[in-house]
This record gives sequence, structure tokens and C-alpha cells, in this order.
Amino acid sequence: MHYRRLGSSGLQLSALSFGAWVTFGAQVGRSTARDLVACAWDHGINFFDNAEGYANGEAERVMGDVLVDLRLPRDGFCVSSKVFFGSAADPRPTQRGLSRKHVTDACHAALKRLRVDYLDLYYCHRPDPDTPISETVLAMDALVRQGKVLYWGTSEWSVGEIREACRFAKAHGLYLPTMEQPQYNLLHRERVELEYAPLYGEYGLGTTTFSPLASGQLSGKYNAGIPAGSRLAREETAWLGEQLRGEAGEARLARIRRFTAVAASLDVPAAPLAIAWCLRNPHVSSVILGASQPAQLRQNLEALDLLDRMDERGWQQVKAATA
Repeated sequence: MHYRRLGSSGLQLSALSFGAWVTFGAQVGRSTARDLVACAWDHGINFFDNAEGYANGEAERVMGDVLVDLRLPRDGFCVSSKVFFGSAADPRPTQRGLSRKHVTDACHAALKRLRVDYLDLYYCHRPDPDTPISETVLAMDALVRQGKVLYWGTSEWSVGEIREACRFAKAHGLYLPTMEQPQYNLLHRERVELEYAPLYGEYGLGTTTFSPLASGQLSGKYNAGIPAGSRLAREETAWLGEQLRGEAGEARLARIRRFTAVAASLDVPAAPLAIAWCLRNPHVSSVILGASQPAQLRQNLEALDLLDRMDERGWQQVKAATA
């Protein structure tokens, strides 16, 4: 495993991490969840990502039970939560968003579900147009000072929103956001590579990126349609399949098929190749992996080997295929 600093902080995260979105508490049972976390840990992963909104909090509950069951040393791993969507099936106004109340209540609830005394990373899962950014920054700062959160950050915020949070925090002697969690893959590059570019040097922003396979699309499994039982076929995530429909969907599929053809010509699996490409970006602190079976996770971990042995000619082929 490779380890990277979270932006300009001193926290060392595994370059590949493991997340619970759409799997824990929904797609996989507790036994498989235990096997997945054990597999991740045995391969050097030290960062486990979660959120209050994943399976209405059940993903955190399952992950917390598994972490305790495996008896992993608390000083050996990092765990996160994210706040915004709420964990209630039909949240009332104070059960969602980024108000001081919900940010605080959600943190306490995540601590209980994950069965930890503090969160290593705590994200604002989306910007909240109904709450002043200053109020959210003050709430996060309070949680850090109370020892309930070590590093706080954002997820899918615009550069303007992140800069406003940083400037307010800096002007008032508060803890700045340390990291952003954006989508980043061969089909979705602009925000990480262009929009956030000034923030890496200006504020030392780190990134823990998600969806390196574009919800499995870059693995090639949807090249000939949406298989039954796959993520895009499941009712709760069927909206992802809309990306492959219509004229825009055909253009997207053409890029994916060119990429998988390049992977085949290089004699490497498409999934780890797409993940390794994300790792090439020096501003990526950690790439969050998702998996429903240990074998799938082990294959994705091959990205580390590809990162070390792929030559520049191969990467240029990948780039050209997805342009």
C-alpha cells in the first residue's frame, strides 16, 4: 500500500480507501461487510468512508459493528462520516442540512453508530443554500475543539463556496476545511483538475475522491447493456443508468468502449487501470473504492501495481481513448 498526506495536513491516508455507499446496510450482509473490511485492512487500507445518509444510517451501524468485531486498533485506522442529507427516511427540517443543530446532532449520531469516540474526517456532504457558510464553519470548528472531529471538509462544494469557508475561518482564527470529497474519474475530470486547482496551493486542500469507475461503467460491465442485478439495475440507483441513455449516453459509451479496448490491448483489467489513472494525480490524497465482494476489492487493489509499472506510452493511450 502507498500512503499520502491529506493535503497539507500531517495525516497519512492509504492511497486507496474503502467506502460503504450503496453496499453496507443494503446490498451486502453483515458477514460480507466483515470480509470486505478485513480484506481492506489486510491490504493496508487505513481509511474507511461513510455518511449519515448511506442506507439511512445503517451503513455506519454495520461498519461500526464490523470494526469492533475485527478488533482493529483505533489508532491504526481512520473513519469518516458526512452530514447533510440526514439519516431519517423522511427528514424534518432540523434533521438535515448544515445548520449548527444538525451538524452537531449528526456528529453525535455517527459516533454512536460507528462506535468510536471521535471522527477522523467529517464532511459537509453538499452545500446548504439555507444555512450561512459562516454558521457551518463555526459548528465544525466547535466539534474539532471538543475533540469529536479531527479534520473537517466538504464534498461537492464549488470553489467559491470552499474559498468562502476558508476565508471566514482564517479571518476568525477557526479551523479551516482540510479536504474535499469530489467525484473524479476518466469521464469526470474538470472539477478536480481545473476548478479546484488554485485551492491546492492556496489552502493546502486535500482530496479523497469517489467513483473512480464512474459507478462501475469504466469496468466495461455495461458496454453491451445493463445486466440484471448490477448497480445500475437496482431500483435505488437506477438513476445512474440515465447517463448511458440517449445521444449523450451513446457518446459516453463510445468513450468507455474505447477505454476498455485500450485496457485489453495492454492486457490489463479495465477497473484497476481506471483507478490507477486517478492515483496519478498528485492532488488526490486517497481514492475511495467500493466493492460488494472481496474478490472485486482485491482486483481493484491491483491499481497500485499498475501505477508502478505502466509506462507513459500506455497512459497516453488511455488519455486519448477517453478524450
